[in-house]
Amino acid sequence: MMRVGLGHDTHRLAEGRPLLLGGVRVEHPRGLVGHSDADVVLHALTDALLGAAGLGDIGDAFPDTDPAWQGADSRLFLRDALQRLNRAGWAVVNVDVIVFAQEPKLGPLKASIRRSLAGLLGLPEGAVNVKAKTGERVGHIGRAEAIACQAVALLKPA
Repeated sequence: MMRVGLGHDTHRLAEGRPLLLGGVRVEHPRGLVGHSDADVVLHALTDALLGAAGLGDIGDAFPDTDPAWQGADSRLFLRDALQRLNRAGWAVVNVDVIVFAQEPKLGPLKASIRRSLAGLLGLPEGAVNVKAKTGERVGHIGRAEAIACQAVALLKPA
């Protein structure tokens, strides 16, 4: 039996914050705002993994009302979710993510994000896919007010 999970996250951009996407530091004058480091890629992927295993969502596991997660490195969330699903008897087969950002241009960064995610998940790079889309200057993504991510994960019994 296989299981699939879908994750989504959106954070607004603001001056004076670092921009982290998939565990990769991106040079940009604005970064994402959130309770943790606001890495939308890792948040969406964590949600996809937890959802596929039937283990709730990132808000259940790491509530933004808990001061322990203030400024937290989102790689911790992904690692913890991976451990939870492994304990529940699941293993990741592959993941696919789409990052929605008008700016910065993500084409040159996709390979770095892919390598980072593969390393964090312990998967070969061929089992991780990263796509980037602009907002076509429409809505909060298109006006470069925010960055969003959708992620899907496929699990198999361990």
